[in-house]
Amino acid sequence: MPDLSCYTTNLLAHLTPDVPDVRRRFAESVRLAVRVDPDAGELGAGELAFSHHPRVDITPDGRELAYRGAPDWPSARVALLDQLHADGRVLAVGSVRHLPWAPGYGRADAPHWVLLREYRDGRWFVADHFTALTPHGEQEPYLGWLTDGELAAALTPAQDPPPEVARRDRFALGGQVPVPPAGHHRWLAWQPRTTPVPPADPGPGRWSLDTAESLTRVAAVLRDHPEALSRHVDDLWAAARHHTYRLAFAVADGALHPERAAAATAAWGELPRTLRFAAQSAARGRPRPTVVDRSIEQLLTAQADLGTDFPQEG
Repeated sequence: MPDLSCYTTNLLAHLTPDVPDVRRRFAESVRLAVRVDPDAGELGAGELAFSHHPRVDITPDGRELAYRGAPDWPSARVALLDQLHADGRVLAVGSVRHLPWAPGYGRADAPHWVLLREYRDGRWFVADHFTALTPHGEQEPYLGWLTDGELAAALTPAQDPPPEVARRDRFALGGQVPVPPAGHHRWLAWQPRTTPVPPADPGPGRWSLDTAESLTRVAAVLRDHPEALSRHVDDLWAAARHHTYRLAFAVADGALHPERAAAATAAWGELPRTLRFAAQSAARGRPRPTVVDRSIEQLLTAQADLGTDFPQEG
């Protein structure tokens, strides 16, 4: 299967022992949901909220994941050890800037989920299954031991993340969930399921749950607010990875012929490359709205050509 985003790669690895069919569940539920009533909520001009899939972390015995946090490393260390001993693994929130194996080490401020798998003799065994060609270079999977000090650095929390990053964290599980305050160490833990039936919308307000409608909304916002490109290109990069995975899963499952999937796969792959180019051009004072429009129109055409027999989204 194609690679996923840094959140979903390690999320699915974490979930697999408790939700054995989670990769199928995820592939069949991939969507691009976008909030469409910004004036009624917290979104300002040129700001978007995304949800890439419904909750896939619900276990057969009625548990779900939730963020936990601690204001300092000593408190976080104790809580992480307790959870590691209880569950055998912990999904923790790190920072690309402080991950020595990440190409953005020392340069990029971005949350990054990692798996803690073992603690022995004062060292933590860390797994990061994410792989991608990032703007800073090639990210390879990492398996290795970190000392207490090295893990504390790797999990250094962001003090004041921009709004789009804070929204990604709130919607990283699919539906909006509470997040510990900025500056707190964070990880995810199991808790009893809070609602028997997840709401259709990912969060407050009105949402488009249809990928074509959402892409049209995104195109309009990016056309009117070229500065939004740099804020949301990572959201659309993640969408491209998720939809490419969905297409590949359908092909492997026999639900979609490879030739029919090829054009949509190529169009999703091209979208983030085009948006990064357009964002760089806009930053130099040369916005290119027609380039963005053309890329999204080509993607919409490729998606429509898949036909009505392709599995429904969301």
